[in-house]
Amino acid sequence: MEPYYWSRLDKQRQSVYHRMLEGITALSPAFSVPRLEAGELDGLFARLRLDHPEIFYVTGFTFRYYPQASSVEFRPDYLFDKGRITAHRQAMQARISKLCRPALALDDWGKEKFVHDFICRNVRYDKLKKPYSHEITGPLGQGVGVCEGIAKTVQCLCGHLGLWCITVLSDNAPEQGIKYRHAWNVVRLGGRYYHLDATFDNSLGLDGAVRYDYFNLSDDQIFRDHQPLIYPAPCCPDGGGGYYRREHLALTGEEQVRSRALQAMRKKVPLIFQWRGGGLNREIAAGLADLLRETAASRGLYPKISLNWPQAVFQVSFQPAPAAEELTAQQANEGETVGESGGE
Repeated sequence: MEPYYWSRLDKQRQSVYHRMLEGITALSPAFSVPRLEAGELDGLFARLRLDHPEIFYVTGFTFRYYPQASSVEFRPDYLFDKGRITAHRQAMQARISKLCRPALALDDWGKEKFVHDFICRNVRYDKLKKPYSHEITGPLGQGVGVCEGIAKTVQCLCGHLGLWCITVLSDNAPEQGIKYRHAWNVVRLGGRYYHLDATFDNSLGLDGAVRYDYFNLSDDQIFRDHQPLIYPAPCCPDGGGGYYRREHLALTGEEQVRSRALQAMRKKVPLIFQWRGGGLNREIAAGLADLLRETAASRGLYPKISLNWPQAVFQVSFQPAPAAEELTAQQANEGETVGESGGE
């Protein structure tokens, strides 16, 4: 597909972007690009890396310029020498191709779910924040990643499967206790755009369950607990495309919750559902907890309830002894620092 962020630039900046991409792809140690101010070069380099997650081997750049010159000398900061970069590129391409092979025959929804589930089942969030965890080499090569590396991996896998997908980036908000930038994806299915945050879902799964709280959300839904985007993305107005609605797990009444709880206990699996019976508040949550306690007691069990308040999603496990805390709030991961570039 046409690179999304490149397509939003004017012709002059597209030319600079293209020259950066050309030189980096060729692994040139230095090359000239049309002159722009340092801040603009930073912004173009950031957009380039969002458009091209396969460029995992460049973390930043420096540049030199001379008075009155119409160009600057651009020097990428390569992680490895040329031989190792070539070997790593081939290894990543082979890994992506092999991984995607079982999903090639699926419909678009199935392909997206395949990618999402791969992340949730195979990638561990890297609390140590290793440099490779910010790139596709973390999730695909080491099985670890932070939000940036996870979102780039989702984009690469979706692209290989023919799905339109971009990586988006939000800023931090120290005044709200959000210290880091966060990255996730926007996908296009059936001509409609949706937010997909596999990092947040990856941080929520308990007892081996895969969560879909952030699978195909609208703008209104995602920005309940995400910060505004640094670079604009397509509007996502469709609030009915989420996983729980599609899978009939968006429940609107107590009898539905009771029936699903009984079914989960029979199958000995956790119950995961989204509450859509009106705005969720503490009174409604307490009422649902009472209902789940009574329903579990009818089978000699006790509920342990985790609740993602912003998305109104409950995960309930049923166990033979009371939990220390019956109802606990879950907080999805708030993101990691996204790599910055610099100039001289």
